[in-house]
Amino acid sequence: MGKIMMLIWVLLAAVAVILGFIRLAPVDPFDWNTQPELSEDKEFRGGVFRVVRSGPEGLHLFNQIATSAPRTKLLAGSVEDGMATYVTRTKVIGFPDYTTARQDGDLLKVYARLRFGRSDLGVNKARIDRWLAQMPQVPQ
Repeated sequence: MGKIMMLIWVLLAAVAVILGFIRLAPVDPFDWNTQPELSEDKEFRGGVFRVVRSGPEGLHLFNQIATSAPRTKLLAGSVEDGMATYVTRTKVIGFPDYTTARQDGDLLKVYARLRFGRSDLGVNKARIDRWLAQMPQVPQ
């Protein structure tokens, strides 16, 4: 019985260390405040890239939506800089997802991706599509 209890305590300690690392891992904002040079929508296993015609105020509107979303905060950049990166954490464990939005003329380019793991199970795509659906439509 003593060995089983010791094993349980070791496993609980390992889980606590892993969860602590996920929650407290250092983040260099400049590593995440970047985007690939893409000009069309693309989906990845761990994220999504969206290009939408938003007009020149797209990043400002996107910023309002993102910063009012639950568990989301600005990590780097700003509307004035023309590019901003947000971190959104999952409710229970606190896994971070990073979203970078950049104004490119009348286009808003949004790049959302996970930090840990290989697949986000479509979470970033669903969140970004939901946020973009809240923005006013701009005629082509």
